[in-house]
Amino acid sequence: MFTAILVDKGDAGYHAERRDLDEAQLPDADVTVRVSYSTLNYKDALAITGEGPVVRRFPMVPGIDLAGVVESSSSPAYAPGDRVLLNGWGIGESHWGGLSQLARVRSEWLIPLPVGLTERQAMAIGTAGYTAMLSLMALEAHGLTPAAGDVLVTGAGGGVGSFAISLLARNGYSVIASTGRPSEAGYLTRLGATTVIDRAELSEPGRPLGKERWAGAVDSVGSHTLANVCAGTRAEGAVAACGMAQGLDLPASVAPFILRGVSLLGINSVTQPSTKRVIAWDRLSRELDADQLTEISHEIGLGETIPAASDLLAGRIRGRIAVDVDR
Repeated sequence: MFTAILVDKGDAGYHAERRDLDEAQLPDADVTVRVSYSTLNYKDALAITGEGPVVRRFPMVPGIDLAGVVESSSSPAYAPGDRVLLNGWGIGESHWGGLSQLARVRSEWLIPLPVGLTERQAMAIGTAGYTAMLSLMALEAHGLTPAAGDVLVTGAGGGVGSFAISLLARNGYSVIASTGRPSEAGYLTRLGATTVIDRAELSEPGRPLGKERWAGAVDSVGSHTLANVCAGTRAEGAVAACGMAQGLDLPASVAPFILRGVSLLGINSVTQPSTKRVIAWDRLSRELDADQLTEISHEIGLGETIPAASDLLAGRIRGRIAVDVDR
């Protein structure tokens, strides 16, 4: 037996609860992991509350991240005792995920836990930190350097935003942080932001082309915010789009793209090949400040995830949530 968060939908409606389950109920796959830590992400909060169509099949164990130790394996790639992590690949959406003491997953979805990271630290980083690193790597591949000018980070107080600020600052960039919580200015400055602006500057419908304000951006908000971010990007700059907190729509003009040569870089954190995942996680293990990781994240137990999901969607939680699945 093991304990997990289980989401189901039936005649009684949509509900999530902490349940004891039998190992025989786990889905088919070639590696069973004894999970140490998972996370609570925006997607997980949508899955738990039913506020968004995240879950593809029922019943479902949410949790798009997990880290732990291989318990059994029929794959030559992993053996019992190996320390591993997983994020993405549809776990917590179409395949049972990490908010559970046991998970059975496909070996090709896993990567070895980077040397120097504990399971708890890896989940303090989770998909949010990994997505922030993919965004930085995309901007670098585009040719962005610190000498080009400021880089904007929207949704700065959230998980992706917090890590993006820290990683950009550690790599020498001057960071503008956009947030709807002015009280978090001190926190964002400690992470490395040089300027903090109110998200209201970007969240309403704007002009097709605005003043050139930043050389690049990491946007986890979408909708009007992303449109305004593109409109304010300097010539030949780039915007890494990695989230949709404000909405899936993009009410934008082509003007920034054809008059300034701005590039919009889509960040897919779900199905990246293992080679790219290993590179990203290796950089995370080396480039993140351990003290900042402690400030960006906090820990809860598995039993606290259901009420915390509503708080996360309401914007009442700063940074990252690591989940100890054994309490």
